[in-house]
Amino acid sequence: MALLLSRFVRVRARVRVRRASAAHPLVLVLALALCAAFSSGAHALEAADIAPLSGDDFDAKAAAIDKLIATHDAASLALLKALAEDNVTATDSGEVLVQDGADSQSTRDAATGKPVPPGVAASAQPITLNNLLRSKVAGAVSGLQLASPDVETRRAAIAGLLKNPDPAMKPLIDAARAKETDPALKRRLDTLWAMTALHNPNEATRLEAVKLVAARHDLDMYELLRPLVAKNASGVFNEPDAAVRTAAQQGIDALDAIQRRNEIAGTLFAGLSLGSVLLLAALGLAITYGLIGVINMAHGEFLMIGAYATYVVQTLFQRYAPGVLNWYPLLAVPASFIAAALVGAVIERLVIRHLYGRPLETLLTTFGISLILIQATRMIFGAQNVQVENPAWMSGGVTLMQNLILPYNRLAILAFSLIVVAIAWAVLTKTRLGLYVRAVTQNRRMAACVGVRTARVDAWAFAFGAGVAGLGGCALSQIGNVGPDLGQSYIIDSFMAVVLGGVGQIAGTVIGGFGLGLVSKAIEPFWGAVLAKIAVLVLIVLFIQKRPQGLFALKGRSAEA
Repeated sequence: MALLLSRFVRVRARVRVRRASAAHPLVLVLALALCAAFSSGAHALEAADIAPLSGDDFDAKAAAIDKLIATHDAASLALLKALAEDNVTATDSGEVLVQDGADSQSTRDAATGKPVPPGVAASAQPITLNNLLRSKVAGAVSGLQLASPDVETRRAAIAGLLKNPDPAMKPLIDAARAKETDPALKRRLDTLWAMTALHNPNEATRLEAVKLVAARHDLDMYELLRPLVAKNASGVFNEPDAAVRTAAQQGIDALDAIQRRNEIAGTLFAGLSLGSVLLLAALGLAITYGLIGVINMAHGEFLMIGAYATYVVQTLFQRYAPGVLNWYPLLAVPASFIAAALVGAVIERLVIRHLYGRPLETLLTTFGISLILIQATRMIFGAQNVQVENPAWMSGGVTLMQNLILPYNRLAILAFSLIVVAIAWAVLTKTRLGLYVRAVTQNRRMAACVGVRTARVDAWAFAFGAGVAGLGGCALSQIGNVGPDLGQSYIIDSFMAVVLGGVGQIAGTVIGGFGLGLVSKAIEPFWGAVLAKIAVLVLIVLFIQKRPQGLFALKGRSAEA
């Protein structure tokens, strides 16, 4: 009634303006002012409409919020924004107040817009909203912002509503669709409209909505399409129209196909990521085991030494050069190699060189060395794990597919492992040390006969293999905590990768490491991590029974073969 009266007054005012415009300019000014006053008053908030916000009845509060949404003017938007920001209070008499600033001096009456005395504002209590109402208010703010002249504001509003579509927003969405001129936003509004029109009484509207939702190819749309093909407790479909059900099922089938592709891609990446870690752990072992034939049970501790060297470098950067902390890996990489190589050289000179040709004693001795290194680390750094933080450029990830994010640190480790393999290959094939290593590996006696100092080659090769393992520890520090038992988790898998690929063969180690990673991650979704590792071990045993030399056998006339 108030709206009809205001329209009548405005029409009468315009008629009077036309009649009086030629009579006197003052009459014209007064008539225009009267028209403007009634126009603004038509859109003012009514105290009775927003009074339920001050009560305890959440259903009444929801109805009041729905009225604000239906009004969708500037005053309603301002009040909804204030509700979303918890800047709305209520007095004991039921007046709704909005606080525009940090103090009570800027508090005004929500209905009239007039300032209220500080004493009244100070005694007012905050209005409480449950989670459902908060979600409704947030959606309403986004819905009312659909009419904003700013493109970025409209884009943000659409994004917010797509995450939490509310059928109550449909009138606002319809109005926004009719006015939107940006083609990209128009397509997103079409999708948003479809998400709110899935339960429209009209079958054609529901069918159009289902097709638009299915065409979005968004995995989050599962929960919108599944109820349309489900049955109720009486065994009757929730959706009575067969065409709508068929379109919904086709959309679900398309989403299932996307989900399968995402899972396959995720499994492949997880397998490559695990394979890169196993490769770094096994590469040094392939060099030492292939050359000397020593089953080094302390090889995992070289990984641990490299990881702790990275932690020490990070700590030094944090203390003495915090401004360049993001670049500490540039120094941590050579530090981890040198630390592990030095420890490996000392162990080889003091212990390993006296046990060549005695595999059982070597196995037991290196196991004891492993325990000594673990205990020494606990005494120096403590028994608790330490954390190595990723630099800023290794934090975050890249979105390859929906629900599939590739972390930057995993990508960096994958690339790093390939670089280490390339460096190891270059050392073993393009340097004099590599020539001696290959000669001793193929035929130790003949190499000694032509003047190769095999004992020195053994020491250098063992130190190089330990240093490569230290690089693996540097990489492992970027994907988990560093602790004294870090190497124990990878020693068995490292041996399996070396044996599978072929002893002393870098190419075989690469294929073995990545192969184990891919197979393990492919089995884990079905059997779990423990059974997957057991299955991989059984497969390797069966493979070695058929091909004892591994995937790649050494070529040459070896007297020890």
